[in-house]
Amino acid sequence: MSIEKNKVRRKIEELKNLPTLPGVIRKISLMVESQNTSAEEVGKIISKDQILSAKVLRLINSAFYGFPGRISSITHGLVLLGFSVVKGLVLSTSIFDIMISKGMADLWKHSVGCATVAGIIARKLNQPEPEEVSTAALLHDFGKVVLKLELPEEAAAAEKIVQEKNIPIYEAENEVFEFTHSTVGNWLCEKWNLPKTLSAPITYHHQPSLSRLAPRQTAMVHLSDILIKAKGFGFGGDMLVSQIDKTALESLKITPQILEDIIINMDGGLDDIDESMFSAGSEQ
Repeated sequence: MSIEKNKVRRKIEELKNLPTLPGVIRKISLMVESQNTSAEEVGKIISKDQILSAKVLRLINSAFYGFPGRISSITHGLVLLGFSVVKGLVLSTSIFDIMISKGMADLWKHSVGCATVAGIIARKLNQPEPEEVSTAALLHDFGKVVLKLELPEEAAAAEKIVQEKNIPIYEAENEVFEFTHSTVGNWLCEKWNLPKTLSAPITYHHQPSLSRLAPRQTAMVHLSDILIKAKGFGFGGDMLVSQIDKTALESLKITPQILEDIIINMDGGLDDIDESMFSAGSEQ
């Protein structure tokens, strides 16, 4: 890693534009690391912020988790989903606020769509803890948000290259930064001590064959990212639809029939998404 890249990493990890987020994540992380911590104790920490807890509950009850009944408390969500998922949702709510306020609603829509499809894939393939796969998909592009906040001129230059050269956003990022939004996501996953089941898909969703610690989850997020782009649901930074990684398909043992079923279910799942999730001012 070059000295310049180290400087960029330190700047990003300080996250001056996300002042409330690191404190909440750090506090939850410390609590979760203790074996004596209960779901009720973590729930109380989140619930102290009424707006935050309302938004987390809204995400828990969203279509991409597929619970038939309503989850009415953070503690209930923690029991059903686990600490890792709820921790990821706390992160997601803060990122959502920034996306909406900074004119990135289409990127949030892409992320929500990706989470919905990832959940469909995970349940179709009988993946344990499919909610964690959905959460990884919801967070997979948050590095793009951070780059726009912390390095806005360079991020704009990457977007311009996408238009001029008609290349994927991650290739344009490499030209400008010599790293991508996935790299940024990995840095912050490490800083916030997110589990590998979340950090690996965030880091390797464009290169699933490189994922060693959570290869199936990464392959599922990779596939959902491509399918949602093909559907044109939201906007992930470019209009190009990449080829599905063959290794990912083979590792998931997805046949053409299974893929067809996923696409059919995807259309229904996207129809169930509450469109008000993509606008400001609605917390519940």
